[in-house]
Amino acid sequence: MRPRDGDVHALAHRALRARGVPAAVNERLAAGVEAKALMRRIMAEGGFATVLRKGDEERGSLLLVIAEKGRHFTCLERQLQVSGAYEWSETGPGSESEMAEISQFLEKKRRNDPDLWLIELDIANGKRFVAEMTEFP
Repeated sequence: MRPRDGDVHALAHRALRARGVPAAVNERLAAGVEAKALMRRIMAEGGFATVLRKGDEERGSLLLVIAEKGRHFTCLERQLQVSGAYEWSETGPGSESEMAEISQFLEKKRRNDPDLWLIELDIANGKRFVAEMTEFP
């Protein structure tokens, strides 16, 4: 007997998908796995990566605090688009911002999303990294 698409237990099966739920929602990489992969990538390229706040392993959202040679550059956040796909976009204070403004922004994000992962990445070429992350979903 095959479960119908509308049945709750049908969502547990990878081969079956509920009607109206985009494929990207069901096939999203777990937040913990993506966070660890990003950190390994940065460290392999000679940068520094650390978790400032650990969120939900499966469904947490990710916020990257990008620094370039020790100075704040920008923040990237993985956001759900209307199409159902997740894409990275720049958010929050820019490179000319004061530490107090950056801290307030991060604190507000933490309060609003208890599942949020905050990851700091210190890399040599922040502009290139941001372009790579935002250009290709």
